[in-house]
Amino acid sequence: MDYEIMMNGTVKIGQRAPEFEAVTTMGSISLNDYKGKWVVLFSHPGDFTPVCTTEMISFARANTYFENMNTCLIGLSVDSNASHLAWVYDIYCRTGIRIPFPIIADRNGEIARKYGMISNDVSNTETVRNVYIIDDKGIVRTILIYPMNIGRFIPEIARIVQALQMADCTNASTPANWIPNQPVIVSPPHTFSELEARNQEIESNRNGISWYLSFKNPDNNCIRD
Repeated sequence: MDYEIMMNGTVKIGQRAPEFEAVTTMGSISLNDYKGKWVVLFSHPGDFTPVCTTEMISFARANTYFENMNTCLIGLSVDSNASHLAWVYDIYCRTGIRIPFPIIADRNGEIARKYGMISNDVSNTETVRNVYIIDDKGIVRTILIYPMNIGRFIPEIARIVQALQMADCTNASTPANWIPNQPVIVSPPHTFSELEARNQEIESNRNGISWYLSFKNPDNNCIRD
């Protein structure tokens, strides 16, 4: 798997996230440090740039919300650590907002290329806006890629984390436009007798449209306050 990652420069959903060690604005870290935590690893094209600045501020404002979901934010670009520090200090001086998560200084692009964050058709050096949601077992669960000139919608990234955690907890799926505290989709039946029972349940509870699509409210232990 590691050889495939090195050659293709891509990471796929369902595979173990590639390990890394890195210098950041909060000291040296490794992905292994985050065992038992969910991680949102995201790249940005460059420090002291307008879209990236708005994203850092938005991620910072949402950091507590992510922490409440047992989720840690990690930023990355190919800028130096000195540049990162100057940038986050400038943001703090101008807005009063501290960036409460580490930003990786990936000067040689090793981590960026390992994760496929550099699109050669766009830039040979700068990263595009990638997002990797990694679960508490170190598995890549979601990959989002945005162009350089379009800022990310941070609430959607948080919603995806919540949807993944809800789906895991309930052994179910989430429907289109799902938001927290809404019903989830029940796993479909696997036998004809289960199918008949499911249709009877739907007729009685009016909780679906057919045996292959029905809903349930999540258990209380799956709902975060």
